[in-house]
Amino acid sequence: MKKFKDFNIEPVVTNPLKGQKIKMSKVFNRPIIVHDFRIRDSPYTEKRVDIQIEMAGVMHVIFSGSKVLRDTLEKIPKQDFPFETTIVEEGTMFMFT
Repeated sequence: MKKFKDFNIEPVVTNPLKGQKIKMSKVFNRPIIVHDFRIRDSPYTEKRVDIQIEMAGVMHVIFSGSKVLRDTLEKIPKQDFPFETTIVEEGTMFMFT
């Protein structure tokens, strides 16, 4: 029987976001630094955005189905990362301030 290593397949490594997952509610109204993001398919919404943040010197990743956050991040040129912001909840929407 063959072993996986016999297939000579190199793993496809995407640039993973660093940090442990944190709930969005832990981030609201607190200063954060946004380092990176990626947009992925989601089983719950059309798309989701994974955001790598730094809060109080610790790296975290937050996941959100927020179209407002996703659309806003797509408008920011990559060379302008990282940037400082705050995420606020306005009714049912999340947005950067």
